[in-house]
Amino acid sequence: MTLPTHLLSTTVVGSYPQPDWLVDRAMLSKSVPRTRMQAMWRLPPAHLEEAQDDATIVAIRDMERAGIDIVTDGEIRRESYSNRLATALDGIDADNPAVIVSRAGLETPVPRVVGKIRRNHPVELRDMEFLRKNTDRAAKITLPGPFTMSQQAKDEYYRDDAALAMAFAEAVNAEARDLEKAGADVIQLDEPWVRNNPELARRIAVEAINRALEGLTVPTIVHLCFGYAAVVPGSTKPSGYSFLAELADTTAEQISIEAAQPRLDLGVLKDLAPKKIMLGVLDLGDSEIETVSVVSERIRNGLKHVGADRLVIAPDCGMKYMPRATAFGKLKSMCEAAAHVRNELS
Repeated sequence: MTLPTHLLSTTVVGSYPQPDWLVDRAMLSKSVPRTRMQAMWRLPPAHLEEAQDDATIVAIRDMERAGIDIVTDGEIRRESYSNRLATALDGIDADNPAVIVSRAGLETPVPRVVGKIRRNHPVELRDMEFLRKNTDRAAKITLPGPFTMSQQAKDEYYRDDAALAMAFAEAVNAEARDLEKAGADVIQLDEPWVRNNPELARRIAVEAINRALEGLTVPTIVHLCFGYAAVVPGSTKPSGYSFLAELADTTAEQISIEAAQPRLDLGVLKDLAPKKIMLGVLDLGDSEIETVSVVSERIRNGLKHVGADRLVIAPDCGMKYMPRATAFGKLKSMCEAAAHVRNELS
């Protein structure tokens, strides 16, 4: 499948709301799980995969109807953006988790690294194959980035930050290569934790990201954000990134940033030249569906700093925690706004 050739193509960051008949959304809303949360699923194992397939088709069709150019599978089969891959690797004990306490005092169960990290089988391969079979549009698949995975686990084996991140990078790279072979047109790494620990990220993140992307020939993206709007209130989000310009040294073609909710000063984009920018123009902390004119103005603001040939339009973050009708309405406004501004440029 070829990528769209028109300016200001549209995509999603990754996730789309899972139906209430598939997941217990009240349980889901309480956390972003690092270990497995099997109790979240409403169906028994014998029927779960078929139900996830059906819900994935719903997500794909919603994205297509909204006008999205580069669709994903909505991450419908995942309990979180990262735990599906992380808990499937050798060397990880997710059944006997450790507890990490955040700077805010929040306790989160996380997998323990108890041996050499290895990926001995594909994890998201069927997800990608299913997506490829069920859309004729360009298709993107997302993976948790190696630095973020290293920060979401308790290291009891390597006892070395760089070694741990590189071990995850090798596993991610093996997965990404299989996803490319399965028909992925774009591969994205989610690396939100580079901003949580920028000092460590400056030492090891770029090398780990580049190892994870090594050998890929399709366009690649690194996504970073300030956290899901449903989990991290807008009032607590900073107005700028503590780790961003450093991503110019990655081999990724595009950098994806959250910009709408935090009202980011887009002057920072000059530090990422000549990367393409996947610009967040939907505020997912706002339950109201933005008008086309509001989103159009956010796109125009991006064009003040990035050429139209380097700008991809997207929501701020994954839409997993939103009501489905709201998510669809926001995507539709976004696609109409992109078309409107595109016409202004012609």
